Amino acid sequence: MKSSVTIDYHRLPNRVQRFEQTLVLQTTEFIVTYLEEAQLDRPLLAGGRAILEPGAPVVWFTYPDEWHDVGRFHLADGEFTGVYANVLTPMRIHGSRWETTDLCLDLWLAPGGTVELLDEEELAEAVARGWIDKATAARARRQAARLIQESAVGAWPLPHVHEWTLERVLERLAYSSGSST
Repeated sequence: MKSSVTIDYHRLPNRVQRFEQTLVLQTTEFIVTYLEEAQLDRPLLAGGRAILEPGAPVVWFTYPDEWHDVGRFHLADGEFTGVYANVLTPMRIHGSRWETTDLCLDLWLAPGGTVELLDEEELAEAVARGWIDKATAARARRQAARLIQESAVGAWPLPHVHEWTLERVLERLAYSSGSST
């Protein structure tokens, strides 16, 4: 039987999105979840290219106590487009209920490319409007800089992000469903 998690994802200044994701794997270092269909009004773009489409699957990696998560993004047909990281507050995990706050900054890594920092203007606006304090904004910037630096030396994303492809996740879920019947 598949288990799921509910994630309350707070977006500044006061919006909450709720995501229901299938729990794929939980270790002490990371948790893999699967979002079957991204609920988007329009494609998400980076570098002028669609990186995530409405209805597309996403494999998510959550790191307890870390200030980011990572997603393997796809198009609606399942084509892998790259790795995306949200800079956010550490996930508060209470069983199957999770909660975090988005800190505006995002990172994009296309296959074979370099990391691109996204949404700096959103963080600047959040600070200017008082939606986020300067210390938390500085923490978000340090986190983004750390990931960029780690990417430059091949240390980010971590190996498991490359290993847990959409195909592997779907095989794992099919096996889990099949073994419970």
